[in-house]
Amino acid sequence: MTLADLGWNEAFAEEFSAFSGKNWEPARLIRDNKITYGALLGDGREVEVVMGGKVYHDAASDAELPAVGDWVALEIGDDNNEHVIRARLSRQTCFSRKMSGKRMEEQVIAANIQVVVVVTDAGQDFNLRRMERYFAIIGRSRAKAVVLVNKADLFSDEENRAAAEAIRAQNPEAEVHITSLKKKSTLKALKECLKPGISITFIGSSGTGKSSVINHLLGGEYQWTDEVNETTGKGRHTTTARELMVLPRGGIIIDNPGIKEVHMWTDELTLRDQFGDIEELARNCRFDNCRHGPHAGCAIRTAMAEGKLELSRLEGFLKLEEEISKLRLSRQKRQMTLERRERQNQQHKSRKYATRHNRDLED
Repeated sequence: MTLADLGWNEAFAEEFSAFSGKNWEPARLIRDNKITYGALLGDGREVEVVMGGKVYHDAASDAELPAVGDWVALEIGDDNNEHVIRARLSRQTCFSRKMSGKRMEEQVIAANIQVVVVVTDAGQDFNLRRMERYFAIIGRSRAKAVVLVNKADLFSDEENRAAAEAIRAQNPEAEVHITSLKKKSTLKALKECLKPGISITFIGSSGTGKSSVINHLLGGEYQWTDEVNETTGKGRHTTTARELMVLPRGGIIIDNPGIKEVHMWTDELTLRDQFGDIEELARNCRFDNCRHGPHAGCAIRTAMAEGKLELSRLEGFLKLEEEISKLRLSRQKRQMTLERRERQNQQHKSRKYATRHNRDLED
Protein backbone atom coordinates (compact mmCIF):
# COMPACT_ATOMS: atom_id res chain seq x y z
CA MET A 1 0.00 0.00 0.00
CA THR A 2 1.17 3.53 -0.79
CA LEU A 3 -0.06 7.03 0.04
CA ALA A 4 -1.45 7.25 -3.51
CA ASP A 5 -3.59 4.16 -2.82
CA LEU A 6 -5.11 6.11 0.08
CA GLY A 7 -5.95 9.12 -2.10
CA TRP A 8 -2.79 11.21 -1.64
CA ASN A 9 -2.11 13.68 -4.46
CA GLU A 10 0.12 16.61 -5.41
CA ALA A 11 -2.10 19.20 -3.72
CA PHE A 12 -1.91 17.37 -0.39
CA ALA A 13 1.85 16.90 -0.83
CA GLU A 14 2.37 20.62 -1.49
CA GLU A 15 0.41 21.60 1.64
CA PHE A 16 2.22 19.00 3.73
CA SER A 17 5.62 20.38 2.62
CA ALA A 18 5.06 23.27 5.07
CA PHE A 19 5.72 20.75 7.87
CA SER A 20 9.06 19.59 6.52
CA GLY A 21 11.66 19.31 9.23
CA LYS A 22 9.11 18.47 11.92
CA ASN A 23 9.48 14.72 11.41
CA TRP A 24 5.70 14.34 11.00
CA GLU A 25 4.06 11.80 8.70
CA PRO A 26 0.91 12.07 6.57
CA ALA A 27 -1.94 9.75 7.53
CA ARG A 28 -5.58 9.36 6.58
CA LEU A 29 -8.27 8.97 9.23
CA ILE A 30 -10.32 5.81 8.78
CA ARG A 31 -12.38 5.73 11.99
CA ASP A 32 -13.66 8.13 14.65
CA ASN A 33 -13.69 6.44 18.06
CA LYS A 34 -15.02 9.61 19.77
CA ILE A 35 -11.95 9.97 22.00
CA THR A 36 -9.35 8.60 19.59
CA TYR A 37 -9.13 8.00 15.83
CA GLY A 38 -7.98 5.14 13.66
CA ALA A 39 -5.48 6.23 10.99
CA LEU A 40 -3.67 4.59 8.06
CA LEU A 41 -0.07 5.39 7.20
CA GLY A 42 1.44 5.13 3.75
CA ASP A 43 3.06 1.77 4.54
CA GLY A 44 -0.33 0.25 5.38
CA ARG A 45 0.04 0.40 9.16
CA GLU A 46 -3.10 1.20 11.13
CA VAL A 47 -2.50 3.18 14.30
CA GLU A 48 -4.63 4.71 17.02
CA VAL A 49 -4.13 8.46 17.29
CA VAL A 50 -5.27 11.37 19.47
CA MET A 51 -5.97 14.98 18.58
CA GLY A 52 -3.42 17.62 19.51
CA GLY A 53 -4.60 20.51 21.67
CA LYS A 54 -3.79 23.15 19.04
CA VAL A 55 -5.90 21.34 16.42
CA TYR A 56 -8.83 21.35 18.83
CA HIS A 57 -8.52 24.98 19.88
CA ASP A 58 -7.94 26.28 16.33
CA ALA A 59 -11.23 24.74 15.11
CA ALA A 60 -13.99 27.36 14.95
CA SER A 61 -16.65 24.62 15.04
CA ASP A 62 -16.97 20.85 15.39
CA ALA A 63 -17.10 20.58 11.59
CA GLU A 64 -13.50 21.83 11.41
CA LEU A 65 -12.26 19.07 13.70
CA PRO A 66 -10.70 16.00 12.03
CA ALA A 67 -13.25 13.61 10.50
CA VAL A 68 -13.20 10.27 8.69
CA GLY A 69 -11.53 10.76 5.31
CA ASP A 70 -9.36 13.67 6.42
CA TRP A 71 -5.62 13.78 5.82
CA VAL A 72 -3.61 14.79 8.88
CA ALA A 73 -0.03 15.51 9.87
CA LEU A 74 0.88 12.93 12.49
CA GLU A 75 3.59 13.04 15.10
CA ILE A 76 4.57 9.40 15.52
CA GLY A 77 4.85 8.22 19.10
CA ASP A 78 6.42 5.17 20.68
CA ASP A 79 5.66 2.69 23.46
CA ASN A 80 5.52 5.54 25.96
CA ASN A 81 4.00 8.31 23.83
CA GLU A 82 0.80 8.49 21.79
CA HIS A 83 0.59 9.23 18.08
CA VAL A 84 -0.71 12.81 17.90
CA ILE A 85 -2.56 14.73 15.16
CA ARG A 86 -0.68 18.04 14.84
CA ALA A 87 -2.57 19.47 11.83
CA ARG A 88 -5.48 18.71 9.50
CA LEU A 89 -4.86 19.27 5.80
CA SER A 90 -7.40 21.29 3.80
CA ARG A 91 -10.35 19.28 2.52
CA GLN A 92 -10.62 19.03 -1.25
CA THR A 93 -14.25 17.95 -0.94
CA CYS A 94 -16.55 17.74 2.06
CA PHE A 95 -19.87 15.89 2.22
CA SER A 96 -21.89 17.19 5.16
CA ARG A 97 -25.39 17.81 6.47
CA LYS A 98 -26.97 19.77 9.29
CA MET A 99 -26.62 17.97 12.59
CA SER A 100 -29.81 16.18 13.60
CA GLY A 101 -32.05 17.80 16.19
CA LYS A 102 -32.29 21.52 16.88
CA ARG A 103 -28.55 22.24 16.75
CA MET A 104 -27.76 24.48 13.77
CA GLU A 105 -24.32 23.02 13.19
CA GLU A 106 -22.63 21.23 10.33
CA GLN A 107 -21.96 17.49 10.62
CA VAL A 108 -19.24 16.15 8.34
CA ILE A 109 -20.25 12.80 6.86
CA ALA A 110 -17.08 12.17 4.83
CA ALA A 111 -14.07 14.23 3.75
CA ASN A 112 -12.06 14.09 0.53
CA ILE A 113 -14.44 11.87 -1.43
CA GLN A 114 -14.98 11.85 -5.20
CA VAL A 115 -18.22 9.86 -5.44
CA VAL A 116 -21.34 9.71 -3.24
CA VAL A 117 -23.47 6.61 -3.77
CA VAL A 118 -27.09 6.84 -2.64
CA VAL A 119 -28.73 3.45 -2.06
CA THR A 120 -32.52 3.28 -2.25
CA ASP A 121 -35.13 0.91 -3.66
CA ALA A 122 -38.34 1.06 -5.66
CA GLY A 123 -40.51 0.24 -2.65
CA GLN A 124 -41.12 1.88 0.71
CA ASP A 125 -37.82 3.73 0.73
CA PHE A 126 -38.40 5.48 -2.62
CA ASN A 127 -38.98 9.18 -2.02
CA LEU A 128 -38.19 11.88 -4.58
CA ARG A 129 -38.34 14.64 -1.98
CA ARG A 130 -35.60 12.90 0.00
CA MET A 131 -33.62 12.45 -3.23
CA GLU A 132 -33.84 16.22 -3.80
CA ARG A 133 -32.20 16.73 -0.44
CA TYR A 134 -29.51 14.17 -1.16
CA PHE A 135 -28.72 15.83 -4.49
CA ALA A 136 -28.60 19.27 -2.87
CA ILE A 137 -25.96 18.31 -0.30
CA ILE A 138 -24.04 16.16 -2.81
CA GLY A 139 -23.94 19.15 -5.16
CA ARG A 140 -22.44 21.32 -2.44
CA SER A 141 -19.77 18.68 -1.72
CA ARG A 142 -18.55 18.82 -5.36
CA ALA A 143 -18.61 15.01 -5.54
CA LYS A 144 -20.20 12.91 -8.29
CA ALA A 145 -23.68 11.51 -7.54
CA VAL A 146 -24.46 7.83 -8.20
CA VAL A 147 -27.81 6.27 -7.26
CA LEU A 148 -28.53 2.55 -6.85
CA VAL A 149 -32.17 1.49 -7.13
CA ASN A 150 -31.28 -1.62 -5.17
CA LYS A 151 -32.98 -4.91 -4.26
CA ALA A 152 -34.45 -5.02 -7.75
CA ASP A 153 -35.35 -8.69 -7.28
CA LEU A 154 -38.03 -7.69 -4.74
CA PHE A 155 -39.90 -5.46 -7.21
CA SER A 156 -41.22 -5.69 -10.74
CA ASP A 157 -39.20 -4.48 -13.73
CA GLU A 158 -41.80 -1.78 -14.27
CA GLU A 159 -41.46 -0.48 -10.68
CA ASN A 160 -37.66 -0.46 -10.87
CA ARG A 161 -37.61 1.33 -14.24
CA ALA A 162 -40.17 3.91 -13.10
CA ALA A 163 -38.10 4.72 -9.99
CA ALA A 164 -34.87 4.99 -11.98
CA GLU A 165 -36.44 7.20 -14.67
CA ALA A 166 -37.95 9.52 -12.05
CA ILE A 167 -34.54 9.97 -10.41
CA ARG A 168 -32.83 10.60 -13.76
CA ALA A 169 -35.47 13.21 -14.61
CA GLN A 170 -34.82 14.89 -11.27
CA ASN A 171 -31.04 15.01 -11.77
CA PRO A 172 -29.83 14.25 -15.31
CA GLU A 173 -26.20 14.53 -14.19
CA ALA A 174 -26.50 11.65 -11.72
CA GLU A 175 -25.66 8.08 -12.68
CA VAL A 176 -28.62 5.83 -11.86
CA HIS A 177 -28.39 2.03 -11.86
CA ILE A 178 -30.89 -0.72 -11.07
CA THR A 179 -29.05 -3.28 -8.95
CA SER A 180 -29.55 -6.54 -7.12
CA LEU A 181 -27.13 -8.84 -5.35
CA LYS A 182 -29.14 -11.70 -6.82
CA LYS A 183 -27.67 -10.55 -10.15
CA LYS A 184 -24.18 -9.35 -9.35
CA SER A 185 -23.52 -8.21 -12.92
CA THR A 186 -25.78 -5.23 -12.19
CA LEU A 187 -23.03 -3.87 -9.92
CA LYS A 188 -20.45 -3.76 -12.71
CA ALA A 189 -20.92 -0.03 -13.33
CA LEU A 190 -20.33 0.68 -9.63
CA LYS A 191 -17.17 -1.42 -9.61
CA GLU A 192 -15.81 0.70 -12.46
CA CYS A 193 -15.86 3.70 -10.10
CA LEU A 194 -13.49 1.90 -7.75
CA LYS A 195 -9.99 2.87 -8.83
CA PRO A 196 -6.80 3.30 -6.79
CA GLY A 197 -6.95 6.53 -4.79
CA ILE A 198 -10.64 7.19 -5.54
CA SER A 199 -12.82 7.55 -2.43
CA ILE A 200 -16.51 6.63 -2.45
CA THR A 201 -18.98 7.10 0.37
CA PHE A 202 -22.31 5.28 0.67
CA ILE A 203 -25.44 6.81 2.18
CA GLY A 204 -29.06 5.77 2.38
CA SER A 205 -31.74 4.60 4.75
CA SER A 206 -31.17 1.55 6.90
CA GLY A 207 -32.38 -1.63 5.27
CA THR A 208 -31.85 -0.68 1.62
CA GLY A 209 -29.01 -3.18 1.20
CA LYS A 210 -26.18 -0.65 1.51
CA SER A 211 -23.99 -2.85 3.70
CA SER A 212 -24.64 -5.93 1.56
CA VAL A 213 -23.42 -4.01 -1.50
CA ILE A 214 -20.30 -2.94 0.40
CA ASN A 215 -19.71 -6.53 1.55
CA HIS A 216 -19.83 -7.65 -2.07
CA LEU A 217 -17.36 -4.98 -3.17
CA LEU A 218 -15.01 -5.81 -0.30
CA GLY A 219 -15.27 -9.49 -1.07
CA GLY A 220 -16.32 -10.64 2.39
CA GLU A 221 -18.69 -10.18 5.31
CA TYR A 222 -16.99 -7.07 6.66
CA GLN A 223 -20.31 -5.53 7.70
CA TRP A 224 -22.74 -7.72 9.67
CA THR A 225 -26.07 -8.32 7.93
CA ASP A 226 -29.13 -10.40 8.75
CA GLU A 227 -31.91 -11.99 6.77
CA VAL A 228 -34.37 -9.77 4.92
CA ASN A 229 -37.77 -9.25 6.53
CA GLU A 230 -40.34 -10.77 4.17
CA THR A 231 -42.91 -8.07 4.96
CA THR A 232 -40.82 -4.92 4.69
CA GLY A 233 -38.05 -6.20 2.41
CA LYS A 234 -35.48 -4.64 4.72
CA GLY A 235 -32.47 -6.21 6.38
CA ARG A 236 -31.84 -5.90 10.10
CA HIS A 237 -28.29 -4.64 9.75
CA THR A 238 -27.52 -1.06 10.77
CA THR A 239 -24.04 0.45 10.41
CA THR A 240 -23.27 2.15 13.72
CA ALA A 241 -20.15 4.14 12.85
CA ARG A 242 -18.38 5.71 9.88
CA GLU A 243 -15.43 3.73 8.62
CA LEU A 244 -13.01 4.04 5.71
CA MET A 245 -11.98 0.79 4.04
CA VAL A 246 -9.37 0.28 1.30
CA LEU A 247 -10.23 -2.38 -1.26
CA PRO A 248 -7.52 -4.94 -2.15
CA ARG A 249 -7.96 -4.25 -5.88
CA GLY A 250 -7.98 -0.48 -5.48
CA GLY A 251 -10.52 2.08 -4.39
CA ILE A 252 -11.64 3.42 -1.03
CA ILE A 253 -15.07 3.04 0.57
CA ILE A 254 -16.51 5.05 3.45
CA ASP A 255 -19.60 3.45 4.99
CA ASN A 256 -22.08 5.52 6.98
CA PRO A 257 -24.92 4.76 9.40
CA GLY A 258 -28.39 4.79 7.86
CA ILE A 259 -29.82 8.29 7.58
CA LYS A 260 -33.41 8.70 8.74
CA GLU A 261 -33.62 12.42 7.98
CA VAL A 262 -31.61 14.44 5.48
CA HIS A 263 -31.07 17.74 7.26
CA MET A 264 -29.92 20.44 4.87
CA TRP A 265 -26.48 22.01 5.05
CA THR A 266 -26.08 23.84 1.78
CA ASP A 267 -26.52 27.31 0.28
CA GLU A 268 -28.75 29.22 -2.10
CA LEU A 269 -26.40 28.79 -5.09
CA THR A 270 -26.42 25.00 -4.80
CA LEU A 271 -30.19 25.03 -4.39
CA ARG A 272 -30.60 27.16 -7.54
CA ASP A 273 -28.47 24.71 -9.51
CA GLN A 274 -30.49 21.77 -8.20
CA PHE A 275 -33.80 23.38 -9.18
CA GLY A 276 -32.68 25.01 -12.42
CA ASP A 277 -36.02 24.28 -14.10
CA ILE A 278 -37.93 26.23 -11.45
CA GLU A 279 -35.41 29.05 -11.53
CA GLU A 280 -35.83 29.33 -15.30
CA LEU A 281 -39.61 29.51 -14.98
CA ALA A 282 -39.36 32.10 -12.17
CA ARG A 283 -37.47 34.48 -14.47
CA ASN A 284 -40.64 34.73 -16.57
CA CYS A 285 -42.89 35.74 -13.67
CA ARG A 286 -44.49 39.13 -14.16
CA PHE A 287 -43.24 40.49 -10.84
CA ASP A 288 -39.68 40.23 -9.52
CA ASN A 289 -40.91 39.61 -5.97
CA CYS A 290 -43.38 36.89 -7.02
CA ARG A 291 -43.97 34.38 -4.22
CA HIS A 292 -45.30 31.80 -6.69
CA GLY A 293 -48.73 31.73 -5.11
CA PRO A 294 -52.13 31.89 -6.85
CA HIS A 295 -51.41 35.27 -8.42
CA ALA A 296 -51.84 36.41 -11.99
CA GLY A 297 -48.61 36.50 -13.95
CA CYS A 298 -46.83 33.69 -12.08
CA ALA A 299 -45.00 31.60 -14.70
CA ILE A 300 -44.51 28.72 -12.27
CA ARG A 301 -48.25 28.41 -11.55
CA THR A 302 -48.92 28.58 -15.30
CA ALA A 303 -46.44 25.74 -15.90
CA MET A 304 -48.20 23.67 -13.25
CA ALA A 305 -51.60 24.31 -14.86
CA GLU A 306 -50.16 23.18 -18.21
CA GLY A 307 -48.74 20.00 -16.66
CA LYS A 308 -45.10 21.07 -17.16
CA LEU A 309 -44.28 21.16 -13.45
CA GLU A 310 -45.47 18.94 -10.61
CA LEU A 311 -46.84 20.54 -7.46
CA SER A 312 -44.75 18.19 -5.31
CA ARG A 313 -41.51 19.46 -6.91
CA LEU A 314 -42.47 23.10 -6.31
CA GLU A 315 -43.40 22.29 -2.72
CA GLY A 316 -40.06 20.53 -2.26
CA PHE A 317 -38.23 23.59 -3.62
CA LEU A 318 -40.11 26.05 -1.42
CA LYS A 319 -39.58 23.89 1.68
CA LEU A 320 -35.85 23.57 1.05
CA GLU A 321 -35.57 27.29 0.30
CA GLU A 322 -37.26 28.12 3.61
CA GLU A 323 -35.06 25.65 5.48
CA ILE A 324 -31.88 27.07 3.97
CA SER A 325 -33.02 30.63 4.73
CA LYS A 326 -33.48 29.69 8.40
CA LEU A 327 -30.12 27.95 8.41
CA ARG A 328 -28.43 31.05 6.94
CA LEU A 329 -30.02 33.25 9.60
CA SER A 330 -28.88 30.88 12.33
CA ARG A 331 -25.32 30.95 10.92
CA GLN A 332 -25.36 34.75 10.97
CA LYS A 333 -26.55 34.82 14.57
CA ARG A 334 -23.91 32.29 15.59
CA GLN A 335 -21.19 34.30 13.83
CA MET A 336 -22.35 37.49 15.56
CA THR A 337 -22.24 35.70 18.91
CA LEU A 338 -18.71 34.41 18.25
CA GLU A 339 -17.53 37.86 17.18
CA ARG A 340 -19.09 39.44 20.27
CA ARG A 341 -17.37 36.90 22.52
CA GLU A 342 -14.07 37.51 20.75
CA ARG A 343 -14.40 41.28 21.30
CA GLN A 344 -15.22 40.69 24.96
CA ASN A 345 -12.18 38.44 25.32
CA GLN A 346 -9.95 41.03 23.68
CA GLN A 347 -11.34 43.77 25.93
CA HIS A 348 -10.78 41.57 28.97
CA LYS A 349 -7.18 40.90 27.91
CA SER A 350 -6.61 44.61 27.27
CA ARG A 351 -7.89 45.53 30.73
CA LYS A 352 -5.70 42.89 32.34
CA TYR A 353 -2.68 44.13 30.41
CA ALA A 354 -3.42 47.77 31.34
CA THR A 355 -3.81 46.85 35.02
CA ARG A 356 -0.57 44.88 35.01
CA HIS A 357 1.24 47.66 33.15
CA ASN A 358 0.05 50.31 35.61
CA ARG A 359 1.08 48.13 38.52
CA ASP A 360 4.56 47.73 37.03
CA LEU A 361 4.85 51.51 36.63
CA GLU A 362 3.87 52.04 40.26
CA ASP A 363 6.48 49.55 41.38
